[in-house]
Amino acid sequence: MKIISPSFQILSCPDGDSILRMIEKIGRTCYKSEDRITSHSAPEFVRRLVRSGHHSVLEHISISVLFVCDRGVSHELVRHRIAAYSQESTRYVNYSKEKYGQGLTVIRPFFWPEGSKAFETWRMAMEEAERRYLELIRLGARPEEARSVLPSSVKTEIVMSCNLREWRHVLGLRCSKASHPQMREIMLPLLGEFHRTVPVVFDDLYAAYQEEIRAGKSMEGEAEGFLGAAPPKTTDSP
Repeated sequence: MKIISPSFQILSCPDGDSILRMIEKIGRTCYKSEDRITSHSAPEFVRRLVRSGHHSVLEHISISVLFVCDRGVSHELVRHRIAAYSQESTRYVNYSKEKYGQGLTVIRPFFWPEGSKAFETWRMAMEEAERRYLELIRLGARPEEARSVLPSSVKTEIVMSCNLREWRHVLGLRCSKASHPQMREIMLPLLGEFHRTVPVVFDDLYAAYQEEIRAGKSMEGEAEGFLGAAPPKTTDSP
């Protein structure tokens, strides 16, 4: 069994300046103010759009993100309806095969320190689930049948594509302190990356959570989960 931290990778995102120029061009179509476009007018125009709530213009730009997370988080992600999803299938992936390490990969619950009683209880539960899954496969069960014993912590990969307006909606909900801790673990750094990659559009959301995002990036032992570009931290368990 392998234990890893969650991560994300932005698969498809237009250049930040191109995004602003496109949004301005589309937005000014509404007001027939194209004659006011200059080489420097896009950031302030988009800032006014976001501030005024004219967010429909943001729907013309889409971003695709690959999440590596646990099944519990992915079940919440797919509740957002204005998006496209493609997810690793537990019906067709046979985790007993060598290409998958002949066992399960699970996502580390960051809220239980390694070595704590809670963490060790969780680890034993994951190892038991792995044993039972592999036993069912040996008994002739198909992966779609053996998956009945897979825990919520099992690693999944899911690609989510949606427009900027929907990303603002998703991040506004999933970065909130009311959201599940493991959802926030991956969404706060994603918001930070969007703020860095896409000028203006996420400024207000980033301002609301910047202290937590900065703190998360500096937390020893959790950086891999907070930085999508970093390789996931892996612990092998016999």
